[in-house]
Amino acid sequence: MKNKKLIFGINFSLSLILTAFFLLAWPHEDQFWFNSEEAGCTSIIAGRLATVDGSVITAHSCDGNYRNWLNIVPRKKNPAGSTTKIYSGLMHTETPWDSRNVSVRGEIPEVEETFAYLNTAYPCMNEYQLAIGETTIGGRRQLYNPEGLFVIEELERIMLQRCRTAREAIKLAGELVKTYGYGDTGECLTIADPKEVWHFEIFGAGLGQKGAVWAAVRIPDDHIGVSANLPRIGEINLKDPNNYMASENVISLAVEKGWYDPSSGKPFRFWEAYSGRKPFGIREYFIFKTLAPSLKISLDDEALPFSIKPEKKVSLRDILKLYRETYAGTEFDMTKNLLVKDPKTGEMIKSPVANPWMSRDMILLLNTLKPGVVEYQRPIAIAACAYAHVIQCRSWLPDPVGAICWFAFDNPGQSARIPIFAGVTELPPSFEICSQHEFRADSAAWAFRRANRLATVKWGEAGKFIEEAIKEFEEKALDELPEIEKKVLQFYKAFPAEEATTKAKAYLTKYTNDFARAAIQKYWELGNKFWSMFARGF
Repeated sequence: MKNKKLIFGINFSLSLILTAFFLLAWPHEDQFWFNSEEAGCTSIIAGRLATVDGSVITAHSCDGNYRNWLNIVPRKKNPAGSTTKIYSGLMHTETPWDSRNVSVRGEIPEVEETFAYLNTAYPCMNEYQLAIGETTIGGRRQLYNPEGLFVIEELERIMLQRCRTAREAIKLAGELVKTYGYGDTGECLTIADPKEVWHFEIFGAGLGQKGAVWAAVRIPDDHIGVSANLPRIGEINLKDPNNYMASENVISLAVEKGWYDPSSGKPFRFWEAYSGRKPFGIREYFIFKTLAPSLKISLDDEALPFSIKPEKKVSLRDILKLYRETYAGTEFDMTKNLLVKDPKTGEMIKSPVANPWMSRDMILLLNTLKPGVVEYQRPIAIAACAYAHVIQCRSWLPDPVGAICWFAFDNPGQSARIPIFAGVTELPPSFEICSQHEFRADSAAWAFRRANRLATVKWGEAGKFIEEAIKEFEEKALDELPEIEKKVLQFYKAFPAEEATTKAKAYLTKYTNDFARAAIQKYWELGNKFWSMFARGF
């Protein structure tokens, strides 16, 4: 009995301590409420004059516990007077047929015909080269209104099903949230088409307020932009609709809430009003500094430029490399102090078990043994990533081959990219099995996740095999791309447009599926290799 009382007393005291801790740690009502260091996403965007080949780029790393199965939702004709359901919970399903924890939030009128699109957790590309990246940006707590109909991924779906250009998508989103409400946290969408790319940020309008507050800025054609879980939009010029769009309440809501005083003489800045938090972190800083080394920016600055002109035009390889970035060899390298004596040479070398994706438990242990030996920095590539994509939109090619989604399961710093063209009509069945639940050998995502996790156990030895695989498939895809484009163009020269499109889609579907199966097989083999390498222990 005494032991039971003692245990109860300890548990009760502990619960009081934890309760007090959470009450003290919980942000004040007007504070920013999304921790970009723990989850989040990174979106890098580029205008057509900022890229080597003239493509417009948007991208996304889906960092966090989101579903990583994907499929192609086909084009569909809909009966007159029909409606479409708006859901929540779709981002955490195990397969396309898993309806657990999925709920219907409401319905809206359907359109006569909906376009085919690539259905990732955050839907990302349609058959007309409209492409979307995403990052969650939080915002002030008072803006959240759970009663609004749309969550961001469903807003993206409707955009892709109904729009052909970025401008159309933004205008449609504005109309939908004004009519039906926005019920999600603050979000940024980076919306591209073959001609331009826009940076769109949206928040709820507050509890009980059906609408939303949003702004969108067109990235200059020769510029690069970044969104990494923080509101970035500053001043907006609503007299210039070619480059700026916003909701009708974009300033009035901030005035009403006391977040902006027009009589202050200060310019209205969107991020300042609706976030109040510094509008950049290490990821935005590192990307801008990498692409424009002479840029006089500092992590101590109040704000960075909204977008920058790179000192050299960027290639697809440059963007893919940024998505593998862990700051290795820089001042931000988390493993730079993890040195051991080489038993053969006696020289100090980086420990073979050091890797940029160490768990927080490992970092805590290392810092306990030697305080400050690891200084955590939030890299662009993280082990918690569900999937990532870089999408190129190319105006000089037919739509089926013009847009390419360079897709990676799991950590983009470790996984080979698979090219999925806008004209692809189906993907391997293994793409439809998530890896966020139980282990399944019929899941493409698990092929990559298994190999990647095993590689980090002794990255100093296994990492080179992962890096070789990434290089192998990247070079294969880019070497074969000109011939693929040539073949598709031949269809359009030899056949009427509709027949050419059908043939192009069949050809591209076969290519993507063959490429995907080869990459999946390679990563299963890598996983087996690592098991063998470490069979006698780690």
